[in-house]
Amino acid sequence: MEKLLSYPISAIYYLCFGLFLAIFHPIQWVCFNIFGYQAHKKSVDYLNFFLVRCTNILGTTYTFKNRELIPENVPVIFVANHQSLYDIVGIIWYLRKHHAKFVSKKELGKGIPSVSYNLRHGGSILIDRKDPKQAIPLIKGLAEYIEIHNRSAVIFPEGTRSKDGKPKEFAQSGLKILCKYAPSAYVVPISINNSWKMVKFGPFPMGLGNKLEFIIHEPIAVKDYSFEELFTKTEHTIVKSLIIK
Repeated sequence: MEKLLSYPISAIYYLCFGLFLAIFHPIQWVCFNIFGYQAHKKSVDYLNFFLVRCTNILGTTYTFKNRELIPENVPVIFVANHQSLYDIVGIIWYLRKHHAKFVSKKELGKGIPSVSYNLRHGGSILIDRKDPKQAIPLIKGLAEYIEIHNRSAVIFPEGTRSKDGKPKEFAQSGLKILCKYAPSAYVVPISINNSWKMVKFGPFPMGLGNKLEFIIHEPIAVKDYSFEELFTKTEHTIVKSLIIK
């Protein structure tokens, strides 16, 4: 019944979602090229505000727990499990004060209005998952950027999205580079629940009435642990708060 009901609602949702991507693409261009970084960031923030509101058409709600735990005026490395693109929409809007920059796959850097432009010009990096050597200097540059500017990086160590909410094995390499070149950073683990249900039927129709939950855990100072200890602690913290059903 949910799937049948979702067809007309999903059509309305995609119309609104696509409309805002198209509207904000030229707005981003103007903000970036004429007014600079801060204006461009504001345009991206409000794009994602409207994208969140679009998902409300589907009955989607977002809950961010423990945002007060996130340290301020220091570099932050958000580490999260990955279930759908709505992880990213939620993080950009609800954690907007932390200037989140993403480690993304290069395929997202072209062809998607607004999204591709932001990834290319907003401080995120685009890596070729088939060429690990190419990724190293890019991730190093992102780490140095957040270290200098006290901003945040977001990395999904699974490397790809989980289609059923069950976490995949975390890869160490990207996080290890971020920690090495942002030594004053704090790693903030985030457990994301129910985001995969947005696309449980595939890209169309959408899942309805999902309650997306983002659980923010205690920050971990990079300088206080060996990388092996930090990695194990981070993965365990994220996985133990996942709801698999």
